[in-house]
Amino acid sequence: MPNTLIFVDLPSDDPAAAARFYAEVFGWQNDEKPAGVYHRMVPGGQFPNPDGTDSQIGNLHLGIFDAANARPHPDSAGVEPRALSTTGRKPRIWILISDDDSAERILAAATQRGAKELWRNHYWSTFNGYNHAFEDPWGNEIVLWGKAGPEPKVPADFTRE
Repeated sequence: MPNTLIFVDLPSDDPAAAARFYAEVFGWQNDEKPAGVYHRMVPGGQFPNPDGTDSQIGNLHLGIFDAANARPHPDSAGVEPRALSTTGRKPRIWILISDDDSAERILAAATQRGAKELWRNHYWSTFNGYNHAFEDPWGNEIVLWGKAGPEPKVPADFTRE
């Protein structure tokens, strides 16, 4: 059996504020574990079966941890580094845009809450998707993925690769 990816964690110097940001931008449930130390963001829903019905597999969760003392760790005081990484290439988190939402609404909600729009309106033919990206107020890069469909109609103003 393969090993299974179950979580991705984002650092923040204010996990409670970051959790509010993601709850407001994406509509996810903020599960405090405990408040201000570690927050589990629960998107809800299930992975779909090939026929589009819900499978028994719940969607992945996103964790938000305090960069000053990343939990869990055997040392209750935590270890260095204790600050956010603000330069260089960092991991990116990819979010699939639901069929009843839009990149425009998500980007607007994110920037209204302090995010920085990085780019928008790009079509990636290799994976047949429309992509847009923002940096959250803690420096994490979020890439939005929109399904292009079987015969995509790529808008003229989109960049392509």
